Amino acid sequence: MKKLLFFLLLPTLSFGQDFPDGLCVVEFNASFNDANKVSWLTKLTDCETKRVDIAADSRWAKEYKIVVVPTLLVLNNNEEVKRFQANIMMTMEATKKEVQDSVDEIVMEAF
Repeated sequence: MKKLLFFLLLPTLSFGQDFPDGLCVVEFNASFNDANKVSWLTKLTDCETKRVDIAADSRWAKEYKIVVVPTLLVLNNNEEVKRFQANIMMTMEATKKEVQDSVDEIVMEAF
């Protein structure tokens, strides 16, 4: 019975649980677009950063409705707060300052 209950609950689990609690900026990209990865991602402050290759694991594209790579999501306790998407050339137009400003705004709202 316990195994049956586990399998019944499995589809309702969120993949977002793989990201840390708190503030996290996640880059969703694909290995075929590695040349256009967000080079300054790890230079963001006051947040965790993660990279996800949706070509290697497509569940992420469905879970977070990723339609273009790279896409940056600012997550606060695994809830999407802000989204930055690439242009038609699959390059990120958002700047480090724009993303950092979003992070800073969330940090300041906590006070």
